[in-house]
Amino acid sequence: MVTHACRRQIVRWMWRWSVGPMDASRGHMSFCSTRLEHHQSSHTSQDPQQPGAQLNVRSLREMGFSETQADEMHEGALKSRGKHFPLIMTALLVLGLNPASILKIMQKCPDVYSLKGAEIQQRIDNLRKMGLVEGSLQRVISHYPKVMVLPIKRVNMVSRLLKEKCHFTTQQVTDILRDSPEVLEEDLARLEYKFQYAYFRMGVRQAEMVKAKMFRLTLSELRCRHCFLERRGLYQTPDKKGQTLILNPSLKDFLCVSEETYLTQFALANAEEFHVFCKLIEREQEEEFSNEDQELGDDDDYDEKHWKTGYKRDK
Repeated sequence: MVTHACRRQIVRWMWRWSVGPMDASRGHMSFCSTRLEHHQSSHTSQDPQQPGAQLNVRSLREMGFSETQADEMHEGALKSRGKHFPLIMTALLVLGLNPASILKIMQKCPDVYSLKGAEIQQRIDNLRKMGLVEGSLQRVISHYPKVMVLPIKRVNMVSRLLKEKCHFTTQQVTDILRDSPEVLEEDLARLEYKFQYAYFRMGVRQAEMVKAKMFRLTLSELRCRHCFLERRGLYQTPDKKGQTLILNPSLKDFLCVSEETYLTQFALANAEEFHVFCKLIEREQEEEFSNEDQELGDDDDYDEKHWKTGYKRDK
């Protein structure tokens, strides 16, 4: 978490950016709009490296960034022409992220530089509403910083899909977002199809999907591993009572392992056979979705065009 000294430094920077100069004769801070405008205009011509309205290299060094890190951060802010860089930095520091983590976030997703101060705070607050508490929230942002530039509407739509169409509990949705935040960018139709494929075709229930971190895999990867086992007689879809004639491996066992382990311990095959099979599955899948995409259109029309459609079991 942010140290006490760092918090005090943040308060000083926020005070400098938000209010006018000290009126020494009266011993208080002037909030007069004309005084504020005069104070801001007096710094507009300053060099970016000098203290002023913009967050400069010296300020970044005071935050705890090394000289190299501060230079890179400052250069990135100038290239993006982000007008709210100080507020973005404040929000990330208040979250408890250290300078090294913040630099990695900016390297992974330079679009964060261009966010507005209000936008980044709204997105952080929305993630908290999704159940991502301290610790999980920081890990998600560090691992997948694009979560801060995705529209709130998009995040809420994915959450709604997982709850209403896939019948995950609120806690299970939180676990999915924590372990597989990339799901927020996935095509909604394919996301639902992936769930229904595992549910109907493989006979897997929601709790096992979450435990196996199934949403980290693409639909193609899931189908390849499942169908290859099935074609070799090593996996069987349960009947209506959940019974099978063979003992299926658990989803976690054959998904959360390397390809080598999967082939030697579960598929009992060589890599060449598996790769040829995967190419056939991928080609089949693309043909399916190319036809469906023409009918469904964009994700923005998902509610109207796809919310009532179901999994086509005959596929």
